Amino acid sequence: MIYSIEKLTGHQFEDYSFKVSYIADMDAAPPDQAPRPRRVRRSSRDQGPPEPGSSGEFCPPRSRQYDFPLRILVPTQYVGAIIGKGGLTIKNVTKQTQSKVDIHRKENAGAAEKPITIHSTPEGCSSACRMIMEIMQKEANETKATEEIALKILANNSLVGRLIGKEGRNLKKIEEETGTKITISSLQDLTICNPERTITVKGSLEACCKAEAAIMKKLREAHENDIAAMNQQANLIPGLNLNALGIFSSVHLWLKIFFGLFQQQAQEQEVVYLFIPTQAVGALIGKKGQHIKQLAHFAGASIKIAPAECPDATERMVIVTGTPEAQFKAQGRIFGKLKEENFFLAKEEVKLETHIKVPSSAAGRVIGKGGKTVNELQNLTSAEVIVPRDQTPDENDEVFVKINGHFFASQTAQRKIREIIQQVKQQEQKHQQGATVSPHHSK
Repeated sequence: MIYSIEKLTGHQFEDYSFKVSYIADMDAAPPDQAPRPRRVRRSSRDQGPPEPGSSGEFCPPRSRQYDFPLRILVPTQYVGAIIGKGGLTIKNVTKQTQSKVDIHRKENAGAAEKPITIHSTPEGCSSACRMIMEIMQKEANETKATEEIALKILANNSLVGRLIGKEGRNLKKIEEETGTKITISSLQDLTICNPERTITVKGSLEACCKAEAAIMKKLREAHENDIAAMNQQANLIPGLNLNALGIFSSVHLWLKIFFGLFQQQAQEQEVVYLFIPTQAVGALIGKKGQHIKQLAHFAGASIKIAPAECPDATERMVIVTGTPEAQFKAQGRIFGKLKEENFFLAKEEVKLETHIKVPSSAAGRVIGKGGKTVNELQNLTSAEVIVPRDQTPDENDEVFVKINGHFFASQTAQRKIREIIQQVKQQEQKHQQGATVSPHHSK
């Protein structure tokens, strides 16, 4: 309750600013027990799935405003040594470093490496990382393992560019100051539901630990700048009425995901087909068309309402054309308008069906082998994603993908599908360029 009051107070909506206070209900029954402390939610996109692992029980106080855990990869062969008999070793790590450590043993069955997530202060994360590296080094010495123990840090791709710096200057500086060799996994290794890249640090144990502190400092700075930019972006869209969308508690998670995505994608014109209740058309258009004109101007998008397919149609199609940012603003206001005008119940989330067109050559990639990709999309975004089978491609050789969900779920699904389309187009271009190379050039 206190958190909601803090978040709503000062929130801007059109020309108004909220001031929220709490009036206790004296007739309400007193609670049977003290409320449990609110847990800080993590974005599974940014820092991996929040699957519980073999972790210590100690959870330090959240003194930082934003939780930014350290994620590392360790060879599977050392997981047992890190946990220790009866979990004693990992408990000792968490106790000494005042951190919470999750070892995701069940993730990626059969994989050569397992991720570990460390929650603590920057100093606590570094201390826990050092202890884990020491445990692996000791185990390697005892088993006479020949391979070098490298430190592997996982980082969201949206942060990696700023870690590298212009012409690689930031990374070179860290290498020079710590005496390490640092490499970063290729963009080609990224998947639809794994936006993390692997930062491999090689050197002495002491050098690797120094590099970890420097790398994480850069990543945290980039992350906090993104949070600040995200909050600023949200304030720039007052008419979005995030609270009216009915998902205020998760708004920062979805904003972070969305803005991280469209900042990486080209700001090209996109067409989206949004379906609204027929009785909502008048409210969306407004008196003499004023509302829809203002909305189009505000969003920087073209917004048109298609004619009804039949006299008793229950839905009308709204065609929105604009850049990803314009789509976000326009669709957000449409969702918010339907909530404000009470076309949905007070406690009901506004869920609308949205169609986007994809090249027929990319439809299979959206579905994935055995439906794997589309299932991952649905799990990641909380939206229902359907690629109707047996579609006949239109004159542009495109087919429809249907998305059903609340605003942020729909937006994230749209961005991820656009990402797949972009990947398919890039692969086709490379293939075409390879095919046009003359024989004497290819030798």
